[in-house]
Amino acid sequence: MAPSRGCGGKNFYDTLYGSPVYHLSDFVTMSLTLDQVHRIAHLARIEVDETEARSTLGQLNEIFGLIETMQAIDTQGVAPMAHAQDLAQRLRPDCVTENDQLAWRSAFQAIAPEAEAGLYLVPRVIE
Repeated sequence: MAPSRGCGGKNFYDTLYGSPVYHLSDFVTMSLTLDQVHRIAHLARIEVDETEARSTLGQLNEIFGLIETMQAIDTQGVAPMAHAQDLAQRLRPDCVTENDQLAWRSAFQAIAPEAEAGLYLVPRVIE
């Protein structure tokens, strides 16, 4: 049986094909050591001195603490959403609204730096 996640309930992700799914937060409190910060900086090819490493260690551990707090919240029954507010875009119909398209294109191409056969000519980027 999977250890309790602190929220008291199970959701869709707590089991996979009938088998319990264990989460890292079930076993380990997330925090980094100073050596791990130096290792991450080395892998990222970032030079950090001891003061920066200690500051970064504190900031990262605060972020991990916030993540642990958010993971402890019971979100069962909360529908996923793309935005915090229920917003919808007003869309217009996808149809041509100009009556004389050829005249508009000719007017725009007349002020373009270079145009030929109804196409805009641009400098070559890749040789």
